[in-house]
Amino acid sequence: MRNLPRGAAAALAATTFLVLAAGCSGSTDAGGDRGGAGRPAGSAAPVAMPAPSGAAAPAAVLAPPAEPGEIRVDPGPFTDRVQLTALTLGPTGKPGVTGHLAVTSDVSDVLGLELRAAYYDAAGRLLGSGTFHYQEEGADAPAPDHHEGPRAAGEGIDFTVPAEGLSGTPSSAVLSLPVLVNE
Repeated sequence: MRNLPRGAAAALAATTFLVLAAGCSGSTDAGGDRGGAGRPAGSAAPVAMPAPSGAAAPAAVLAPPAEPGEIRVDPGPFTDRVQLTALTLGPTGKPGVTGHLAVTSDVSDVLGLELRAAYYDAAGRLLGSGTFHYQEEGADAPAPDHHEGPRAAGEGIDFTVPAEGLSGTPSSAVLSLPVLVNE
């Protein structure tokens, strides 16, 4: 192997040092920022995730059609934390799903919840839907959402999900629980 002249060896050593130092200390990204602590050099822009769209819309057709008076509970993120009992489909004059909800996962108070019901005819076609809101009493609770029945702690909540704008007489319903807020 041949020895490099002293000047060439010094230049090669300086270049190697600069390349290694630049690679270890971070580099400038396209926006002129240097990568620093907590952020790798040349990192990409933050990834924007779409916002949740809320609860899914009810199915247009219930397959298989439910038995007359049947109320199905749609499994969701909160259904394993509550017990729904005494579910009934209300009279034809003012139809709605009534029942009782008790939290089984812990003993904290429920601050807010939302129950939705989709109403179907005997053939399983969607007729309309309704929503029940519960918000613990307080200065920030809107008047229609105040609940006068049993509190959410302990014994639970009696509820009625009124049917709104039905296009026929409901034979069955599907109940879902898209919102449950505990302390």
